[in-house]
Amino acid sequence: MSRIGLLLLQLLVAVVGLGLWQLLASVAIFGHTWLPPFFFSNPVDVFSQIFDWFRTGVIWKHLLITLWESILAFAIGSLSGVMVGFWFARQPHVAAVFDPYVKMGNALPRVVLAPIFTLWLGLGIWSKVALGVTLVFFIVFFNVYQGVKEVSTTVLANGRMLGMSEQQLMRHVYWPSALSWMFSSLHTSVGFAVVGAVVGEYLGSAAGLGYLIQQAEGVFDVAGVFAGMFVLSAFVILIDMVVTVVERRLLAWRPDALEGRG
Repeated sequence: MSRIGLLLLQLLVAVVGLGLWQLLASVAIFGHTWLPPFFFSNPVDVFSQIFDWFRTGVIWKHLLITLWESILAFAIGSLSGVMVGFWFARQPHVAAVFDPYVKMGNALPRVVLAPIFTLWLGLGIWSKVALGVTLVFFIVFFNVYQGVKEVSTTVLANGRMLGMSEQQLMRHVYWPSALSWMFSSLHTSVGFAVVGAVVGEYLGSAAGLGYLIQQAEGVFDVAGVFAGMFVLSAFVILIDMVVTVVERRLLAWRPDALEGRG
């Protein structure tokens, strides 16, 4: 399927979904409205709210704060996940020692950590960044760890037979093997970095998309809540598109990647 055809199908799904929402929320069918506007609002009101936010400029401050928190969480979590993942994969004894502690850390509910980070780091951006890092780190860590462990033993043996040093093996064997796994995790991590920032803002802040959603929820403004969710979704898609562009440049050597672009 061509990219244009795929895009048209994706748009069609959105149009049909929004159309059904508007119909069920505004038209009485068999004597009653299936989606009561007080609880579900409707697309017209939601997008009117989004338009007002951008028209008045209210949204920009909150978007920039959430963007900055998400970028920091994504960068710190991804970088630390890559480094620790490589280290553990190359040092199996270290990985064996810390294995139960990594699993314990990954099992901790992040919502429980949010108040602790707020207590330690205050209501500024760093408590939200810390929460996002805990979400991003483990996703990247496990994927990079697995990617390095999945390196073909035949390729390694051939590289050593040709006299490659450990640095050369890292650059030409381990790193390319981990890249595919790493970018697979980064696409997921983008969303989790934003989730960490927004959840932290929702639980305690004075600005950000999470703050906007929390304020709308506090006054039973369902249209405002959905508007915040739509802006947040578009926000995540734009960041993911940037990751996709970087991925295509770094993984251009993969035959399947080249074939899939036609």
